[in-house]
Amino acid sequence: MRPFTKIASLLFAVIAIAHLYRVLRPFEVIVAACSIPQWASLAGAVVAGALAFMLHRESRA
Repeated sequence: MRPFTKIASLLFAVIAIAHLYRVLRPFEVIVAACSIPQWASLAGAVVAGALAFMLHRESRA
């Protein structure tokens, strides 16, 4: 097992869950006076979830 890969996959999974939480419980996120749209969190959840899945598969190999 590769410990770094497991830690990275766990981190990406937590980020994906945070993005999904924002999609399910909408709240406003403002960065530098710019409002971030909801679809950005959906895209972030998909990307982070895919990375977590691929890293998890790599750690088992």
